[in-house]
Amino acid sequence: MPPTPQTAQVDKTFFIPFRKADLLQMCLHEWDLPAEEKKQFTQFYQLLENQFHLDFHQKLESLKAAYAPLDPDADTRPLPEGLEEADKTGNLAQQLSEVLTKANYQALTEQDLAVAMEEASLFKIRLQVDLHDFEEVVLYSRGESIREEQLSSLFGLRKQTIQFRNYDRVVLFLRFKSSDTDEKVNNAVTPGSVVLKLFQNVPKADLEMLFPNTRIRMRNSDKLMIGVPAIISGAVMAATKLGATFVLLGALFGYWLGLSDTEVTLNKTSVLALLASLGAVAGYIWKQISSFKTRKVRFNQALTENLYFKNLDNNQGVFHRLIDDAEEEECKEAMLAYAFLLQAGTPLTSAELDKNIEQWFSNRWQCELDFDIEDALNKLSSLQLIELDNQRYSAKSLGEALSILDTKWDNYFSV
Repeated sequence: MPPTPQTAQVDKTFFIPFRKADLLQMCLHEWDLPAEEKKQFTQFYQLLENQFHLDFHQKLESLKAAYAPLDPDADTRPLPEGLEEADKTGNLAQQLSEVLTKANYQALTEQDLAVAMEEASLFKIRLQVDLHDFEEVVLYSRGESIREEQLSSLFGLRKQTIQFRNYDRVVLFLRFKSSDTDEKVNNAVTPGSVVLKLFQNVPKADLEMLFPNTRIRMRNSDKLMIGVPAIISGAVMAATKLGATFVLLGALFGYWLGLSDTEVTLNKTSVLALLASLGAVAGYIWKQISSFKTRKVRFNQALTENLYFKNLDNNQGVFHRLIDDAEEEECKEAMLAYAFLLQAGTPLTSAELDKNIEQWFSNRWQCELDFDIEDALNKLSSLQLIELDNQRYSAKSLGEALSILDTKWDNYFSV
């Protein structure tokens, strides 16, 4: 298993790195509420959690329906012809992007990918990706940090600690271009198919290793390590073992081509010497080819091992993880915004509320984050749990909030 890199610094993100159940306990402990209020706030959290759970369950079903015609792992039968729903696959990427945004993932641009392809790989391999194979590319990350890892070289005699930028989570959605033939891309992927994967701990410089059409290329240093010894040893062999053979072959071809009048006689000894020399040349060439293939196999093995430990989920399983992440983030943001408004006692502007929450995480829990206050307030407003007056927000009482959420739950399935 590859060594675990150490995190040196975490950049601010919208992602809240605590479980929502843990945040509930953190809030209850922070304000030391009376037993009755503690019970009410716990009930409020449970109703809020169920509200988001039901909403995101519907989003999950919509994603699954859009992905079903493209799912390579499906073990169910398709509907008979004429009973299929209208084609929903066209908006799959859009739905996925919306869920990723709610889960506090951020889109990676073409520029981010171009920079990654130019930077030196952390795993000492050169990777190449042909983006023209894809009709659609969706690449998102969450959690960006500066990490460090110790690399060994010169058979372990030299150790070097390097720092690199790392993505905690990366989601990759790819749609390959369609083709008139069924010829597979890189012997693995059929044209027109979709690839959906979730990875963890991906170095920014190695984003290209996540693509299914990645090809390994020799770096210049690797070519020198193979080429220079090959040239030197080839020259030595030519000078020591093939000199007489070259003279014999030169005389023989010269006589056959009429460039020389001296007849060349091949006896058993000279033929054996010629064959032995040609065998040495063939063996030398085969050795260099094998050396190249062996080095390439080692590179493939390094790439495979790293992907093995970084892969978290594939295809439809990614939807379940992302929906769960989005549900967690939405619930955490809404609960925290309501709790801090409730405890403030006086109405707050969005900037004041945002500052209070971020300072609480920083001072109390040594966690630097950029709280998405606008999204949190929008959710609470849509649930009618807060009031706005003159650009200042205030929370409705716990009793009112419980009544509102309970009524919404009772009427959720009403026709």
